[in-house]
Amino acid sequence: MTQTGEITRKPLIGLYPGTFDPVTLGHLDIVKRAVKLVDHLVIGVATGSGKSPLFSLDERVAMWRHEAALLARGGATIEVQSYSDTLQVDFAKELGASVIVRGLRAFSDFEYEFQMVAMNRHLNPDIEAVFLMADPRHQAIASRLVKEIAMLGGEVKAFTSPYVAELLIRRCKERTGK
Repeated sequence: MTQTGEITRKPLIGLYPGTFDPVTLGHLDIVKRAVKLVDHLVIGVATGSGKSPLFSLDERVAMWRHEAALLARGGATIEVQSYSDTLQVDFAKELGASVIVRGLRAFSDFEYEFQMVAMNRHLNPDIEAVFLMADPRHQAIASRLVKEIAMLGGEVKAFTSPYVAELLIRRCKERTGK
């Protein structure tokens, strides 16, 4: 309590982790909704070493910083940090986060996340998982599919922001020579 008798609480910090290779409209939608639930949201960009990322860790962090600057207006504060070689719950604990935010698109996402929650709960029972269902307009969007479409010369502007689409198209042209 403060001197005036008001009850104070510590800020609620959330972590939204992922590889985000690339950032999609689905990811942006989850952040827009997550900032309504927490005081401070950390977007944790993971190395994604097992996923053969198209963009480097630094590029994905920069991509998120550009997008987060547009999303942070009038809501919770947003910070973008990279992490590697550490467990998600340990990274959350380092940040002081008590909530891990995840997006769900399909039942297959649920199965994976269900297992992850059980393991995380075992590792650190003080950190809660919050799941946000994907907006129906974004349920089919997966970074893996967006990359594949871009690599084959397809149109990706319906799945990413214009900024990310430009980066993605440029990277795919570099890779394919088209």
